[in-house]
Amino acid sequence: MAAEIDETDRLLLRLLRADGRRTYSEMAPEVGLSVAAVKRRVDRLRDIGIITGFTVQVDYARLGWGIEAFIELSFLGSTTVDAMVDSASAMPEVQAVHTIAGDPDALVLLRVRDIAHLQQVIDAFRRGGKVTSTKTLMVLGSWSRDS
Repeated sequence: MAAEIDETDRLLLRLLRADGRRTYSEMAPEVGLSVAAVKRRVDRLRDIGIITGFTVQVDYARLGWGIEAFIELSFLGSTTVDAMVDSASAMPEVQAVHTIAGDPDALVLLRVRDIAHLQQVIDAFRRGGKVTSTKTLMVLGSWSRDS
């Protein structure tokens, strides 16, 4: 069952997605509420499970991991979904694993240092024994609603 939230809640969520460290006193004038009312609303959004945590956004290029790519993975027919996720998520380059219906079986988001590093990761997937095919898609740019 979907939780009921109003436009003020949505605005608070947008503000917190843009900067999770934003204080209640900074948000209060932007949403037209008192600091205490903003705190109550954010606490409620946490209590009902809409806000599940606060994170940091990392500039991976500054860490030397500036190349982002998606890899479509197809697995042997006997491979379980848990085994797909386990095999992909064990690699430090993997940022996210999405199991999907149809062909391919999974879409994996990677961050790597350079093209040679990307090739090493692809080779590691292929050597794993359960992956039957890969397709790599290089990210040229991106946009996210959460940004």
